[in-house]
Amino acid sequence: MQAGRIEAQSLGEYLQAWLHHSKGRVRLKTWEGYQSIINRHVIPALGDVPLEDLHPLLVQKLYSKMAARVPPLSGGTILNTHLVLSHALAQAVRWGYLSSNPAAGAEPPRPHRKELAVVDHSLAERLLVASVGTRYELPVAIAIATGMRRGEILALRWEDIDKDYSVARVRRTLLATNEGLVFEQPKTPRSRRAVVLPEFLKPYLAREKASQQERRRMLGEAWEEHGLVCCRRNGEPVNPDTLTSGWAPFLKRRGIPHVRFHDLRHAHATMMLLKGVHPKIVSERLGHASIGITLDTYSHVLPSMQAEAADAFDALFPIEAQ
Repeated sequence: MQAGRIEAQSLGEYLQAWLHHSKGRVRLKTWEGYQSIINRHVIPALGDVPLEDLHPLLVQKLYSKMAARVPPLSGGTILNTHLVLSHALAQAVRWGYLSSNPAAGAEPPRPHRKELAVVDHSLAERLLVASVGTRYELPVAIAIATGMRRGEILALRWEDIDKDYSVARVRRTLLATNEGLVFEQPKTPRSRRAVVLPEFLKPYLAREKASQQERRRMLGEAWEEHGLVCCRRNGEPVNPDTLTSGWAPFLKRRGIPHVRFHDLRHAHATMMLLKGVHPKIVSERLGHASIGITLDTYSHVLPSMQAEAADAFDALFPIEAQ
């Protein structure tokens, strides 16, 4: 195909064709994100523009309009729009529809990075106590003890955990999509990992296993066997969105400051770093793509670690010896 052969094709028509092409080539949840961004933000503003007439200034104006809305869209939303549009138009270049990518010449605003909510040891203990006997008890304990993501926790099977509860292997994640709940492989190779479990977690797992055996006996044919560690009363998977939507009310009823469930993952990482666990090990437990992500995400912990390093040096070279 040569650039300029499809003068009648609009950007909107091309993007719908690209969405059709992309479905099945990426994770369903990712594709639904593409579809939402394109249909909500790009097509209403630029859908009628002929593909060959699209240029960087038009794309830049789109980002400016998004930022000027009342209320304004977040920098993260605009950046995601830029990434999706860039990805789609890069395919147009590969297919020969365009000679260059118009989005490459536009600059989205840099999103403001939110500070991580502080879930320290004291708050973590409050959450553990408050969740006892609730549907959050085991997910909270696993998140705090391992740093696993919500979807990874809800996809964990008994077969993924050693019989002595010493190691959990993260092999998949649970996603809520428009087509229902979907189990998929973790997004990156580093996310597929083995996590050594602390002794702290073993009683939680043993209690849940016994509870499931009793529920399976009582429910009989009404029990749905999925082999899940964290499941509904009848064995069905827990909808990740349902878990999250009930989290804020759960905290409010117990008078606990609001933190996201995802912040329990950050709590694990922060506590491990403060206890002197090497960042490389923390990165592996979290399933980060690189140690650089870990160090960048938890830079707020580094000042205290730097102070410890200075104290360690002073212990080696005390002033009195000079």
